[in-house]
Amino acid sequence: MSEFVQYLVNGLTIGAFLALIALGYSMIYGVVRLINFAHGDVFMIGAFAGFGTLTALGATGGMALPAILAAVVVGALTTGVVGAGIARAAYVPLLSSPRLALLIAAIGVSLALEEGVKVLTGARFKSYPHALDGGRILSGAVHVTWGQLVLVVLSVALMAALWAFVTRTVTGTAMRALAMDRDAARLQGINVERLILTTFFIGSLLAGAAGVMYGLYYVQISFGMGFLIGLRAFTAAVLGGIGNLPGTMVAGVCIGLVQSFSAGYVSSRWTDVIIFGLLIAVLALRPTGLFGERVVERA
Repeated sequence: MSEFVQYLVNGLTIGAFLALIALGYSMIYGVVRLINFAHGDVFMIGAFAGFGTLTALGATGGMALPAILAAVVVGALTTGVVGAGIARAAYVPLLSSPRLALLIAAIGVSLALEEGVKVLTGARFKSYPHALDGGRILSGAVHVTWGQLVLVVLSVALMAALWAFVTRTVTGTAMRALAMDRDAARLQGINVERLILTTFFIGSLLAGAAGVMYGLYYVQISFGMGFLIGLRAFTAAVLGGIGNLPGTMVAGVCIGLVQSFSAGYVSSRWTDVIIFGLLIAVLALRPTGLFGERVVERA
């Protein structure tokens, strides 16, 4: 029983920042109908921005909460600007082009970001400063650290802020209108291009914050880290019903739990087999995902 609870705690921690990344995939697909393959690499840039911030602040040892918050803010804002810049330079000009052009552009941007960071920082792994060593809340058979609590609280706060923004602001309402019908939204006076950039900014901001949390939790980061974690987050977005934000949040946590329990009870080598096998099984039974609704596809 103690092992089960420990894997549950670890899974909830991992799932919290997986959900943040998945939300970016879901938001961007909702307004542009684009599977943004560069999103995982934006997450990676956030991890490196947070690494640079913590290193510059000299945050080592103990629970350096102010430095952690600063790293999360810097990582999030950096990736928000990067994401909006990518959208403006590579995606917005192709909105009227066939979707294949957008898909190819996304793959090109992903490779460019990955290789660019490799050239700038080197191919070796980087080790995050130990800024999350705040001791344990629970010890014994089940270990729960203050660091895990901080990461979960930050993730929940960001998800709650996103939900409030989408449901209670004019811009959020415009985003939902754009996700339903781009042409109708334009006829209602919505600035579609600006709203797309805003969506990319917010989605990338969440990915950047998740990147810093990942680095704090796993310690080691590299230029290639965005590929696999991006696929897992995309799996969560699809399982939750891509475009459905609450469903994406729940599915992100579920993927984190699957990752933790499979590594604990089976083997970490089988984790991705189980995650992607679960994706195939769910889509075979429910193509719209667990919480998605069948909609008429628009051009």
